[in-house]
Amino acid sequence: MQQFQNSGYDIVPFENKADIYVINTCTVTNMSDRKSRQMLRRAKQKNPSAIIVATGCYVQVAKDEVEKLEEIDLCLGINEKNEIVKYVEAYIQNHTKQCMISDVMKQKEFLDFGMITLAERTRAAIKIQDGCDRFCTYCIIPYARGRVRSRKMDSIIKEAQELVENGIKEIVLTGIHIASYGKDFEDDITLWNLLKELNKIEGLKRIRLGSLEPKLLTREFIENLKVLDKLCNHFHLSLQSGCDDTLKRMNRRYTVSEFREVTKNLREAFEEVVLTTDVIVGFPGETDEEFETTYKFLKEINFYKMHVFPYSQRKGTKAATMENQVETAKKEERSRKLIELSNQNEQEFLNKYIGTNVEVLFEQEDKEYIKGHTKNYLEVAVNKGEAQENDLKYVKITKSQDVRLLGYVTNE
Repeated sequence: MQQFQNSGYDIVPFENKADIYVINTCTVTNMSDRKSRQMLRRAKQKNPSAIIVATGCYVQVAKDEVEKLEEIDLCLGINEKNEIVKYVEAYIQNHTKQCMISDVMKQKEFLDFGMITLAERTRAAIKIQDGCDRFCTYCIIPYARGRVRSRKMDSIIKEAQELVENGIKEIVLTGIHIASYGKDFEDDITLWNLLKELNKIEGLKRIRLGSLEPKLLTREFIENLKVLDKLCNHFHLSLQSGCDDTLKRMNRRYTVSEFREVTKNLREAFEEVVLTTDVIVGFPGETDEEFETTYKFLKEINFYKMHVFPYSQRKGTKAATMENQVETAKKEERSRKLIELSNQNEQEFLNKYIGTNVEVLFEQEDKEYIKGHTKNYLEVAVNKGEAQENDLKYVKITKSQDVRLLGYVTNE
């Protein structure tokens, strides 16, 4: 979007008629592929004479399929989308359909888009790496995004400094597999080195980490993190299953006992730490006994919140051809059971905060409230007028409602 803006184009909502539509596709599941195709058709229906550009992960892994879609004028792979304006303007000149999709597996360096301009935002995401080398049996992403490629540390620091100068108080480090940051560098730079430098930036109040591989969080690494005063005490740990046999079939490279140790060490190191996770139910071969093992483990760990996903077959992955695929009804039943547990955990955790003071970074208004998040990522709302967007204020919590905390601004 910014590339188009910098080249003089106007950005309009998708609902409006446009001359150019860019659909950034997803391919995490077969349903994602279907939704991507639906969006392409919707764009063409809105303006049959518009230029329709498809890019992103579905385009990258399904070139033969995408090339046959009549709605598309241009399809650009992961490596090509950073020159999207150049390709669109070439199409305007010659009106020749093109599919420019290079082999992402051969890409060895991070494609740096540079500084992203953000308007009216209090939190900014900084992408620090791309690609993944893990090859979990259910996941197509390594084939769509290629091998691990880390962004140069000085580029990340520069962007963070510029964001802070523009008023941003919190940055979130994102990527496909941020635990592998620096793995492709020759000078032993790691995520820890990056975090140390970001923590030095004057004016930056919070550093939040995206989803983490549990294996990264050794006792030594956690002890190092404790000294970073700007690091948020919220960790999203990708679990996927609480059963060792299931984890092995998934090609997850840790055991339940190792994961348990990570959560124990985090809770000992950080006060009021919030732990969230992802769980897949109904993975091929998951028996009732394996699911019950997972359920008991999740109850034991007591995550604040769990994102629950029924397993979805993804063509091109090893798991899609595994025997003993679990029937849909059973996956839905297991999902409901874990979602109920997650909701119960969330409400119990929030109730503990009634009567306490918490620091909140306010982000946006709705009709009645202005809301934001605590450092450990609990949503808090106060009446409009008590705070402004981007304010960092203390709030006295009076009650919990609709999985968020309500209160009033205090000087404490």
